[in-house]
Amino acid sequence: MKAIVTTKYGSPDVLQLQELKKPVPKAGEILIKIHASTVTAGDCEMRRFDMPAFLWLPLRLYFGAFKPRIKVLGQELAGEIEAIGNSVTKFNIGDAIFAPTQMALGGHAEYICLPEKYAIALKPQNMSFEEAATLPTGGLNAQHFIQKGNVKKGDRVLINGAGGCIGTYAVQIAKSMGAEVTAVDGTGKLEMLSALGADHVIDYTKEDFGQLVADERIKPFDVIIDIVGKKSFTRCVQALVADGVCVMGNPRVSGMLRGWINGKRSRQKVIAAIAPYKVEDLNRLKELAEKGEIKAVIDKTYPLEKVADAHRYVETGAKAGNVVITVKSDQ
Repeated sequence: MKAIVTTKYGSPDVLQLQELKKPVPKAGEILIKIHASTVTAGDCEMRRFDMPAFLWLPLRLYFGAFKPRIKVLGQELAGEIEAIGNSVTKFNIGDAIFAPTQMALGGHAEYICLPEKYAIALKPQNMSFEEAATLPTGGLNAQHFIQKGNVKKGDRVLINGAGGCIGTYAVQIAKSMGAEVTAVDGTGKLEMLSALGADHVIDYTKEDFGQLVADERIKPFDVIIDIVGKKSFTRCVQALVADGVCVMGNPRVSGMLRGWINGKRSRQKVIAAIAPYKVEDLNRLKELAEKGEIKAVIDKTYPLEKVADAHRYVETGAKAGNVVITVKSDQ
């Protein structure tokens, strides 16, 4: 089978198309013929090995101290079950599914074997494989952040970094819950965010949402979901109501510590959130998709052999929504 192999840590040039042995499912595993995957900012971070300080050492030991131990990246996929191992009971050959690859990675290949106990769900009937492949990373994280923020009908919710794979789903899920949503991102993504249902948009290159609140030009927010993690911690908490919640989707140690201290001094909550992988959460996303309450935003699509180009594009920061990889097997 064809796969994109990471030969060492570094630039997109380390990604090489190679022929690997097609995997065979063991007991309790399913063999998936991958139809689509994605390239996310997380894939680029793993390729460069650009990790937060508090995760650097354990992840370096897991992924490989001097060169990648897991050679095929790709955190999410959609495809078709081609074969099943002994004792598999949840799935059948021919099932169309979507799933995160979890710590196994491996989505940038024609085939992958995953344990049936992993978070794997049947593909939404109204989504293509390319669209469904965007759900595990963006959808799971967006759903988790909104749950952690305890978003309710009528809440004023600000999503910082709303134009990426997580943010575009967060906007839609928050709107489906009846929230008033303010989306923050760059100039080129604002029209798309309005089309997704955002009630208000802020161009971070022209205005600072914290300053807008401080100047009383906009009201403070019940919930702030900071996906990018580049906003001043002080600015975020100052833009909250007295009992508001700030969810840090890309937490740093300093922010986590300051959030804990802030919680001791006020009624505000600052939560560092990392989404778990649960089948029930995937099925909830499937339900939302089939109801038409969420849809995939796909910026660009690349064939498997052009994954390096996809990495280069993602690293420009211009990506709106998702970058999808289409996988076509010769077999």
